[in-house]
Amino acid sequence: METLGKLFGSEAKVKIMRLFLFNPETVFDTGEISDRAKVEPPKVRREMSNLEKMGLVKRRSSAKKRGGHGFVLETQFPYLLQLQNFLINIEPLQPKEIIRKVSKVGSIKLIIIAGVFLQEAESRADLLIVGDGIKKASLENLIKTLEAEIGKELRYAHFTTDDFKYRISMFDKLIRDILDYPHKKILNKLNID
Repeated sequence: METLGKLFGSEAKVKIMRLFLFNPETVFDTGEISDRAKVEPPKVRREMSNLEKMGLVKRRSSAKKRGGHGFVLETQFPYLLQLQNFLINIEPLQPKEIIRKVSKVGSIKLIIIAGVFLQEAESRADLLIVGDGIKKASLENLIKTLEAEIGKELRYAHFTTDDFKYRISMFDKLIRDILDYPHKKILNKLNID
């Protein structure tokens, strides 16, 4: 993200652009952009002004708020396809960075990435975490942070080690769907094949 921030002028701009590229038909007001991208409101207003002048986003009235407006991706932006290919198809986070962040929420035994992390839109989940002593509030904050960096809501599941082992022995559909389709085990202390 740091390299992209330097390339595009700021990490805030990259987070905001990814938010719109992953959610092309969604109208966001500045408060929602700030919340979802984890960017301070003054920076959001500055970046949105720049993105609007550039023609990447346009104003649209928001059905959520009376008389309010928001921004939506401009689908006629001349370099939209190239920008999507560049910002969506590059690996959003390095596996070491994901492991470092996830390891802070408990005693983690297994991390599997799929979906958005591997550019597999049809995947049932983006992230599977197995571990013990996972603090739910910490995990939820971590997921929100990852979503802000990626620009998309993550589909994730987490299990205790015992629960995961039980589910795998029972051929649980969610676990099978993750393991039978493209995925990558970036941390595997359970030696799962």
